[in-house]
Amino acid sequence: MAKVYQSSCSLNCWDNCGFEVTVEDGKVVKVDGSVHHPVTKGKICGRGRMLETRTNSSQRLLYPLKKINGVFEQTTWELALDEIAAKMSHYKENYGSTSILHSHDYANGGLLKNLDQRFFNLFGGVTELTGSLCWGAGIEAQKWDFGDAYSHDPEDVFNSKHIIIWGRNVARTNMHFYQRLQQAKKNGAEIIVIDPIYNATAKLADQYLSVKPGMDGILAAGIMKEILRVNGEDRDFIENHSVGFKDLENLLASITFEEIIEKAEVSLENIQLLAKIYCDRPTSTYLGLGMQRYENGGNTIRLIDALVAISGNVGIAGGGANYGNLQVGQKFHSNAFTLGDRKQQSRSFTMMKQAEGILEATDPPVKMAFVTCGNPLTQVPDTSLVKKAFEALDTLVVMDQFMTDTAQLADYLLPVTTVFEEEDIYYSSMYHQYVNYGPKLVDAPGEAKSDLWIWTELAKRLGFGHEFDFTSEQWIDLGIQSLKVHGFTLEKLKQEGFLELPVEKIPWENHQFKTPSGKYEFTSARGELGLTLPNETKWKNQELAENYPFTLLTIHPLRSNHSQHYQLFNPLPKVKVEISIDIAELKGLKDGDEVKVWNDRGKVTGSIQIMKQAHPHTINIDEGIWSQFGGSVNQLTSNRVSDNGLGSTLYDCLVNIEKTSL
Repeated sequence: MAKVYQSSCSLNCWDNCGFEVTVEDGKVVKVDGSVHHPVTKGKICGRGRMLETRTNSSQRLLYPLKKINGVFEQTTWELALDEIAAKMSHYKENYGSTSILHSHDYANGGLLKNLDQRFFNLFGGVTELTGSLCWGAGIEAQKWDFGDAYSHDPEDVFNSKHIIIWGRNVARTNMHFYQRLQQAKKNGAEIIVIDPIYNATAKLADQYLSVKPGMDGILAAGIMKEILRVNGEDRDFIENHSVGFKDLENLLASITFEEIIEKAEVSLENIQLLAKIYCDRPTSTYLGLGMQRYENGGNTIRLIDALVAISGNVGIAGGGANYGNLQVGQKFHSNAFTLGDRKQQSRSFTMMKQAEGILEATDPPVKMAFVTCGNPLTQVPDTSLVKKAFEALDTLVVMDQFMTDTAQLADYLLPVTTVFEEEDIYYSSMYHQYVNYGPKLVDAPGEAKSDLWIWTELAKRLGFGHEFDFTSEQWIDLGIQSLKVHGFTLEKLKQEGFLELPVEKIPWENHQFKTPSGKYEFTSARGELGLTLPNETKWKNQELAENYPFTLLTIHPLRSNHSQHYQLFNPLPKVKVEISIDIAELKGLKDGDEVKVWNDRGKVTGSIQIMKQAHPHTINIDEGIWSQFGGSVNQLTSNRVSDNGLGSTLYDCLVNIEKTSL
């Protein structure tokens, strides 16, 4: 008989939806939205629904595999884990524990996924990854400005007179915010979308403004110049709650409106319009992730933060520079989980530069790597270099549910469970402040095991098994220890299905910032604010721009969370190359034409779709597609890091395009 359970989406996404999961005869048969969840309210996207398909897929990895003479052969868990533990001990004894790399990403938002850190710290410390492919430059930028990256409560948007959606297609990536925008518009709020591509969110907007990719910070500088010209700045905030404003004034004086208009490819009228909107507060700004994926990404976010600050929209209802909401994850008792003080050695590479780190490290060399919650052969920039690096390892261990591009390179491939086959709690530090309970609902197929089971078994073999001798309920209880003063218990979470975490709903309302000065910092001791530009642009590299005149964006796919679902599509996916109208006219291209997109890093082939409205000279290829379906767009992208060292430059990419013959 079918039974419906409350559960949660596990995907690392803005919305972190509550689920109602139907189970019949030990099998998940349907995934719907929970009508009881106060934020997601019964609505879920196709990516979340596909977790049922993912769980039941015949393509699931069912047994541990070991590669012998280049071919995967089924093995036992006992033998695989014995050999992996022996190799870890060997490399630690002969080279040091940092000869092992932990390559991770954030494919799963479960609290217990953080126990990988505990395992590697107790092992003695390994080479870890810092920064983020996704949002690292922007998070670091807001830490410099505010002291941390916090966003307003989802309901606060209804206090906004104007809502700026800047570089963020919430219709695709944040559907419950999109629903709130629809209601806010009905209530009388004005919605403005700033984006190189006229997307589904722009269709909702009262005003759509196009900006040249990578020039958002320059546009923000122009708006600030206009605010200062008309004396529209908030002098009380500037004089009493900030430091470094004079440096900002000098910076803005160093560029003219003519230069801003030329570089950002916006009109003076639009700059003036946006200045008026920002000064007519409360105006909220919701920032996307794409515009900080350039070499100037940190400065881009800092300039937009500064715009929000000088216009008096910090710390007020209906305002804010809303990017991440790290206060959500900070509510958990992470130190007790990870035991960071127990590591004896440490070394780190940036996530973007992990391939170079593997190939160039000598003291010690990287001999072994674990890949968890990620697919670097598809997701990490400069695919050819990543492939070379992972092929160069002595031993590669991959934990996954499917035979991904990365899994194909593994020496040991360990099958892991899906969200419905393990117990955990789920949250997102991106949008709302609710944590959801996810019970174990069905048994895993074959011999798939949870990440936690694998770490526990390896810990036993390596001599610290007692540090993992807890049930999943005990681990969750440990993780929420710091919340118990707020009446937060696992039993209550199980009963309700979700609980609201105690966060500031209007960050910085008391104007007490987490910066060294305790004030908003236009000037930060950690780095200068600058009017910097993308690296791959005619303004910095004229010869490169002549050879590769078009800007490539690699936005999130509609139906897959990064690379996770492509293998489940019906029909199977193909590479779609979206181009602006001017490129179609220049190159004589029409919908359906087969093309090659290339630069000096690689090439991708696909079929044309002409965008109805997009900034001139703009191309988009959705990220995450597997090699068997046409190859990752990261064959074209650079592994350079952002200006503040913690973000990727995936969008800082020039390419050329031409029609190919069949």
